[in-house]
Amino acid sequence: MSELAVGSAIRAEEASILAELKAGNEDAYTWLIAQYHQSIYNLVYRILDDPADAVDATQDVFLKVFRGMSRFNGESSLKTWMYRIAIHEASNRRRWFFRHKAQETPLDAGTNGWTGNETGTANAALAPIETLRDGSASPYEMAARSQMRARLERALSELPEHYRTTVVLRDMEGMTYEEIAEMTETTLGTVKSRLVRGRNALRKRLEESQPGLVPEPASQAGSRAKLATSSGEVEVTP
Repeated sequence: MSELAVGSAIRAEEASILAELKAGNEDAYTWLIAQYHQSIYNLVYRILDDPADAVDATQDVFLKVFRGMSRFNGESSLKTWMYRIAIHEASNRRRWFFRHKAQETPLDAGTNGWTGNETGTANAALAPIETLRDGSASPYEMAARSQMRARLERALSELPEHYRTTVVLRDMEGMTYEEIAEMTETTLGTVKSRLVRGRNALRKRLEESQPGLVPEPASQAGSRAKLATSSGEVEVTP
């Protein structure tokens, strides 16, 4: 099947799913969560660097998706739209943390997360989100046990947010430059610039944490250093 035919089939499938979502079909919402909750969680976790906050943020992302579905006009793909919401939610939470949370006095709250106040399809469909809290190890968690994963995550967390988000979207989530520009609401040139700067900064931090871990780019064309991730490899050279 040609690429054009494959693309047409994907668009037709997404149009069908969107119709079901807009109609409030509970099965469609359950499918949406099963399809995207892990990737959304991974994205917001790498922005927030806090597992508990990432779970709450992921839940809020899906609530906003459900509430905004009727206004989604299909100008971008469903995935691009959801990732844009996730980036905004995580970025807003991170900014709020640095402004307010550090000054708070911890309290023993009686509840956490979903309050159960929402009703209807969104309430029923959000139930699977709780699987994020289960005790079984996900592929990401198993990879996180390695020292390499720990160093990579630590180095990523030290990058400025706009560099970290771009590196994660490109090198870990496999997004195209065009998709990243759309998700982050910036230009293609800005995306490419942030990616080069982010990769350079990431490599520098990894080299500082363990000299020799990430080699300097060789003079030969195409030479690059890579690090294993949960979704494949991360290229850390420009």
